[in-house]
Amino acid sequence: MPVFRFWGFASLWGAALLSGCSEPAPARPDTMIDLRTVASGPRVQADELDGAIARQPRNASLYARRAAFRLDAGQTDAALRDINQALSLDDAPGQFYFTKARALRAQGFIKAALEATDQAARRGFASPELNLLVGEMHLASRRYQDALDQLDRALQQEPDLAAALFYKGLAFVGLNDTVQALDYLRASVARAPREPEILHQLAFLSNAYRRPDQAAVYAARGLKLDSTYAPLWYDYGRQFELQNQPGPALSSYARVVQLDSTFYRADYRLGLAAYKARRYAQAVPHLQRALRRAPRLPDARSMLAESFESQGRWAEAADQYRLLVAENPGNRRWTYKVWKVGNRARGIIVDETPRPAPVEAIEPLDLFKPGL
Repeated sequence: MPVFRFWGFASLWGAALLSGCSEPAPARPDTMIDLRTVASGPRVQADELDGAIARQPRNASLYARRAAFRLDAGQTDAALRDINQALSLDDAPGQFYFTKARALRAQGFIKAALEATDQAARRGFASPELNLLVGEMHLASRRYQDALDQLDRALQQEPDLAAALFYKGLAFVGLNDTVQALDYLRASVARAPREPEILHQLAFLSNAYRRPDQAAVYAARGLKLDSTYAPLWYDYGRQFELQNQPGPALSSYARVVQLDSTFYRADYRLGLAAYKARRYAQAVPHLQRALRRAPRLPDARSMLAESFESQGRWAEAADQYRLLVAENPGNRRWTYKVWKVGNRARGIIVDETPRPAPVEAIEPLDLFKPGL
């Protein structure tokens, strides 16, 4: 395989897998991206086929070639139209179905993509890339053993296939086998030493298992290759945080947010630090962005609600407390906060002064009762 290809879900999925908390999938579908391909080249190649297709509109191979170029250029909708046109003219080549599977996977349609890979195999198409694609989709669906089976088949055909070793590492993360996960990720980076994504996963895994010294090495190495890769800046900041160096950690998280405004974990860390320092106005925008991406982040909503309340932003605080009640039915603290802050939003100040408990009347002792 001439170009080392990663699927863009790896960074998000690996982080969610190790986080230990329940988080929803990102709003946009996971997409396949080639981290090293400059899109202008494939796009020009695709455009150059327009004239040939105009002259030979019944030539299925031309549509299939243009579909492959458009995929490499990130034009997934146009690629899918082209490959469907190719299949309408000639549905015999397995290669066509493999290209369709790649396009469907790029759009996040895993079930349909797996069906297309089955069609490709039935028509005699066999390659390490086919097994790699199927393995990656099983991995994305958290079917780890199925993923390992497919990745092993890819490695039987191409033992030094770095992408297959990389995905095997992630599969073993899913199976909670840290030793094998690290072994395969290290094997992958040994064969593709200039891929920042592998170094990110190694750094992230090292931080997750409280080895910030190792994470620092991997993150620094990756940043030398690509100083604009936000996940590596997050890894770099996290290792500082784990080593009780909050200043450099916060600087790294701020760099992440500048590079990628969708990287909610960095916003969460920045919001958490500002909240703990009682800089509530500074905490609010970070916590808001983090919650838009991951509504179930631990304590993020309560910190946002209390930050609003501390600034006297009663209506916004009440809205957040209502969401906390919806997420935690029966929680007395949040129910009370909804009542109290909701009243403040309506201009009613609640008197929280403790009232003395009523004294129960005691019947006086009758000393003249018989028998006493």
